[in-house]
Amino acid sequence: MSAPDSLFAWVALIVGDERWAADAVRSVLEPGGYGSVHATTAEAFEVARSAGPDVIFIVGSLHDGDGLVELCRQLRGGARTPARTPILIVSPAPVQRAERLAALRAGAWDVTTFPFDAEEMLLRLDAYLGAKGEADRAVEEGLLDPGTELYGARGVERRARELVAEATRRHDALACVVLAADASPSAAPTSHVARLLQTHGRLSDVIGRWNRAEFAVLAPGTDATGAVGLAQRLTTVIEASPIETSPTSIGGLQAPVTVYVGYEAVGDVAEHPLQAKDLLAHASLALAVARAKAGHPRIQRYESPA
Repeated sequence: MSAPDSLFAWVALIVGDERWAADAVRSVLEPGGYGSVHATTAEAFEVARSAGPDVIFIVGSLHDGDGLVELCRQLRGGARTPARTPILIVSPAPVQRAERLAALRAGAWDVTTFPFDAEEMLLRLDAYLGAKGEADRAVEEGLLDPGTELYGARGVERRARELVAEATRRHDALACVVLAADASPSAAPTSHVARLLQTHGRLSDVIGRWNRAEFAVLAPGTDATGAVGLAQRLTTVIEASPIETSPTSIGGLQAPVTVYVGYEAVGDVAEHPLQAKDLLAHASLALAVARAKAGHPRIQRYESPA
């Protein structure tokens, strides 16, 4: 393992067992202002934890089984590497479409091959790390939840105010879906559900961890019908992905997940004004009803008291 130069603003971790390939990546990064530290695949987890890199390069052939894809998945999983940290895979051999897709599903931001255009790579890194810097500042300001990399409650509230204001100007629809996933005590659903929401949420949606056990999805341009469709889709995705129980549980079983959803939706926010705090509160109250009504639909819309 080599140590990074502390004079650089950004530090890259280069993981690979072939030193020539790691040095080739380093030769592009350092003239571009990036410090770097090298680790073998066996050292990757320890170095990622201790060095806290801004970007990770995994260098090696994707033809050699699923080793590098699995390494990417494990680095991305849990708290080892925040979702806001880019992981890029660089292969010395051409990459097949199926291999590229497998790497992207495992959490890689990009897959490229040798030889690559140095200027293009540095421009991509500038864009990736610019986004990472914004996310880092959001965490420091309490707008992001550090455990899931989603918006935290403060971030959700701020984005809700922005979306309500925009929907009011545009006479547009806006919906809020709040969901909770119940699983057995031996399972840890929060990070599991967060990853599914990140993967399957729409680009236009604002997704956040509303409290310890609940998630909020703000859906611009979405009326009540669309909110039901969104709730049904997310419920199906989450319930179809059982959670692996903790290593201490017997047999490493998979725990089934039950999802409850509450939502509020407005077809035209300008015609039916609603404060952001009320939008969130209404969806939360509807969720409480969904969880309390045994035998009733697990997706509930907010109903105003008579």
